Amino acid sequence: MKEELNILIQAQYPLIYLLTSEEERSEQAIATIAQFKPQRRVFIWTVTHGIIEHGQPRSLTQHNTVSPEAAIEWVVRQRDPGIYIFKDLHPFIDSPATTRWLRDAIASFKGTQKNIILMSPVQQVPIELEKEVVVVDYPLPDMTELDEVLSFQLEQIRARRTTTDAREKLLKAALGLTRDEAQKVYRKALVTAGRLTESEVEIVLSEKKQLIRRNGILEYIEVDETIDSIGGLEELKRWLQQRSNAFTERAREYGLPQPKGMLILGVPGCGKSLIAKTTSRLWGLPLIRLDMGRVYDGSMVGRSEQNLRNALKTAESISPAILFIDEMDKAFAGSTGSSDSDGGTSSRIFGSFLTWMQEKTSPVFVMATANRVERLPGEFLRKGRFDEIFFVDLPNAEERQEIFKIHLLKRRTDIERFDIEQLANVCDGFSGAEIEQGIVAAMYEAFAQDREFTQLDIIAACRATLPLSKTMTEQVTALRDWARQRARPAASSVAEYQRLEF
Repeated sequence: MKEELNILIQAQYPLIYLLTSEEERSEQAIATIAQFKPQRRVFIWTVTHGIIEHGQPRSLTQHNTVSPEAAIEWVVRQRDPGIYIFKDLHPFIDSPATTRWLRDAIASFKGTQKNIILMSPVQQVPIELEKEVVVVDYPLPDMTELDEVLSFQLEQIRARRTTTDAREKLLKAALGLTRDEAQKVYRKALVTAGRLTESEVEIVLSEKKQLIRRNGILEYIEVDETIDSIGGLEELKRWLQQRSNAFTERAREYGLPQPKGMLILGVPGCGKSLIAKTTSRLWGLPLIRLDMGRVYDGSMVGRSEQNLRNALKTAESISPAILFIDEMDKAFAGSTGSSDSDGGTSSRIFGSFLTWMQEKTSPVFVMATANRVERLPGEFLRKGRFDEIFFVDLPNAEERQEIFKIHLLKRRTDIERFDIEQLANVCDGFSGAEIEQGIVAAMYEAFAQDREFTQLDIIAACRATLPLSKTMTEQVTALRDWARQRARPAASSVAEYQRLEF
């Protein structure tokens, strides 16, 4: 992007809108460009100090240039080549006088080596200037620039040597941060642990949580479960473990493309959301949830689409990361006929998301779950949109035994007193979530009687429960019929596709 900015300046584009929150880093890049022939002087305007030449003390400010109109008028009067940076002009740019002065400046710049650069983290362009301005996003630091920051911090503690894997993880953990944010979080790790190793990656990732919290639409999900917390689903777990290093440089050198995403269909309560959380820990990537309910904003036309773009841009800025969309069938269920209900907002949101999924090059892995496949638009399910579509069925007898062991071990260490096989048979047709609730209900019953819960308590609780597989038999059957030909079984056994008799 620095090269593009250089080309625009050399090509005498009179008005450039530079979107960035890194003023100092952007200034240095522009100052470097200004040294190329023909050399230009660089001036900076702020509403607090007026116009000051880059690198000069504030006492040398140009008098009477604090107001935007006076500053632009001063720029127009200059005859020598120059680059004029206006910081945070967006609150004033809608003023008729400011807009008119900018248009006058653009007209006067023809045939001169003068450029105005509007530097701001917020894009706000009046309709009068839309045909005159070129908008440029100044990118966040890449791995090379972050490596310079990390090397400097390592030199401070005389620890220039670190393993290649540890260095790569520290750098990737800082991707999406500004140069200043990366410096601060590396210093934070040094103050906290006195070192910068693979163990300090979590400290670096904590800075990304702040980015997500400020966004408001994305939610950073804390992960404390491992993939061993999932009972069964061996085929799905094997697929995920194969790709645990898919975002490394070694994978790129090998020629592997970055994974795009996966869609997990299945019966409610069978661990679809848990899979997303454990994948985050398995891959060592932050997990961020896109809350589609927060995307929709009816207060202003186009606001919902802007919310989605901002959320996806934030997700890309902190990549590599996992973007988790839970119950996608609800989020986009009404997209095909939304023109009558919401003026087409849902349809536009859906189209924007599809376009982003198709064209994204950043390492953002989309992990989506759905319960009602018939509600999903067909465009989501076509080949190439996701790397794989998995179907998670109700657990079979062997998987139910594994689920019982996992949940009992979370609560007690002496699980030998339980007949796991009998419990699994009693809970035929239960989902993993229903099995867990059966154990919890048994514990409440025993706790109320001031005693330890037993095998009989769990059996009684399960027999008192009517599982979803019986209350929604038709829906479960329809989902299985659809998945039999169109999705990959998450379990390694062919029993995944065998219809249970209820």
